[in-house]
Amino acid sequence: MTATSDSPAPLLPTGFLPQDPIHPQGPEFFAQVQEILLGQPKPPEAVEAALTGWDSLLEKIAGDQYRIASMLIGEGEETIGIIEQAVATADIPACANPEEARHSGRVALAVAAIGLLTSRDQAILAAPAADAGPVSCIDEDDLSAAGVTSAELEVLLNGPDRGRLRAWLEGLGNPMRLIFVLRAVAGLSTPEVAGLLSLHGGAAAKGWTPESVRAIFRAALCSLASQMIQASNPRQ
Repeated sequence: MTATSDSPAPLLPTGFLPQDPIHPQGPEFFAQVQEILLGQPKPPEAVEAALTGWDSLLEKIAGDQYRIASMLIGEGEETIGIIEQAVATADIPACANPEEARHSGRVALAVAAIGLLTSRDQAILAAPAADAGPVSCIDEDDLSAAGVTSAELEVLLNGPDRGRLRAWLEGLGNPMRLIFVLRAVAGLSTPEVAGLLSLHGGAAAKGWTPESVRAIFRAALCSLASQMIQASNPRQ
């Protein structure tokens, strides 16, 4: 799934959150999974036997997918549904290494989330009009421009005050929430997000461009900066 842009998207774009390092046995696990997926379909007992001993790594992968999915659409059964869809559709056999496999899984998760949101309302991810984008307080697609470090965002996502960020996310409009999570957390590039919205967001989403994605993302960063200020000054 390649987004259209006047500059090509990087193969493995980097998110604002530091990516967890691939497990030391990740390459071995990746080779095992590719062996299962390639060739003739395997009976369930053969798959189960092949994955024996990988429980901790499977739990880590599932936890990463659930964290991102729940940020995209919220908690609930539908979250499990889009994870299952992503697992079924991610093009793991075409990946050359575990990093590409993780990226492919996140792209598949984005497609599933966009599809679910669009099924609720065909106009829910409508592209903004060319002259109707939000006004941003920053000019760059960077957390530091909003006065937030990657470490601070990581604490907001996973620390004791993570409920505040969840509430902030839930208060964003659907396009802004989706774009923020896919860019800042899942690590997809701006051209990728624009392309995924245009391809899978329905007729109303055909007009998404890298420029409109950047504008929405910058507005989200401004909102996040305001949230951080409020968190640091609770009496105000």
